[in-house]
Amino acid sequence: MAETHVLFVEDDDVIREATQLALERVGFTVTAVPDGLEGLEAFRADRPDIALLDVMVPGLDGVSLCRRIRDESTVPVIMLSARADAIDVVLGLEAGADDYVTKPFDGAVLVARIRAVLRRFGHATGTGPGAPAATGGPQDGAGGVLVFGDVQIDTEGMEVRRQGAHVGLTPTEMRLLLEFSTAPGTVLSRDKLLERVWDYGWGGDTRVVDVHVQRLRTKIGQDRIETVRGFGYKLRA
Repeated sequence: MAETHVLFVEDDDVIREATQLALERVGFTVTAVPDGLEGLEAFRADRPDIALLDVMVPGLDGVSLCRRIRDESTVPVIMLSARADAIDVVLGLEAGADDYVTKPFDGAVLVARIRAVLRRFGHATGTGPGAPAATGGPQDGAGGVLVFGDVQIDTEGMEVRRQGAHVGLTPTEMRLLLEFSTAPGTVLSRDKLLERVWDYGWGGDTRVVDVHVQRLRTKIGQDRIETVRGFGYKLRA
């Protein structure tokens, strides 16, 4: 089985080298570069399985690099930030990142987050264990297709259409939509979504959920996912 290939973009030499060694020690193949332009070149040349991008790198900052990657691919992206600053976090997530980790970080925590994102990618492409199955009900179409208004979710082909047109979702967006689709009309709390979609076994930053819900709304319709103040979100059946 091929090793997972990680692209790591970090301008701090000590952090870059230490993290590369830590990731290689647990079996990852790592391409580590010091700036965003080299990162973009390496991404296009190597097509890694996941990208770790520091927010503040020279040449092309991490947020801009994330946007460029997202224009070309749905490969999972984790942003790294030296601050738990709301602006850094939200900008990275809005650019298409799947998760973020605040520096300084423990190597074991980073590895756990990488593996969680990769498991989520497997779920969203229908290859991972534990991916949600299509639920029975009046909204079911033929062949595992769920229909919610003008949105059709093919749970076997892992495709989404709206008004007949293909909707491009990242693996995390797909996993989030699948989670909503298993219980339409049921309110899911942010903590529950962090646990089920992001695989957090501990309290995480609920802003990750909020930004991904906003991204999903722009693609499947602003009214399709309803905010229930003080409780969470639900998919309108």
